[in-house]
Amino acid sequence: MNRPEEDEGVERQRTRGEVRIVGAERPGGLELRTAGLAERGLPELRVTGLAWYLGSGWSRVLGELARRIAAAGPSHPATFDLAEDVTVNLVPDGDFLAPHPPPGEPLGIADWRREIVEKLFPSASS
Repeated sequence: MNRPEEDEGVERQRTRGEVRIVGAERPGGLELRTAGLAERGLPELRVTGLAWYLGSGWSRVLGELARRIAAAGPSHPATFDLAEDVTVNLVPDGDFLAPHPPPGEPLGIADWRREIVEKLFPSASS
């Protein structure tokens, strides 16, 4: 078994300076996370408990959030407007940042996640 520092070195070698979105099926749903932001001294992103059919759309959402975080650097904002009426808050979740609805959002998390994909990628819902 590898030591944690060896695992980090392997992950760095695999990303080669790029940020990737990796996923796995978990008992509570799909988990997607970034790999490569930590190389830049930035927090990685993770979404858990995602409905499987939202995986492709949310991988694109995480990719866009990662791009914006990388561009902003360590002083990145906690809230991002990805499009008109599409706001994502990033909240600490262990060693990760997790996308959450903005304060006052009336939808539950599952409905909000679906709505984000429908708003950003309308052709995906047809």
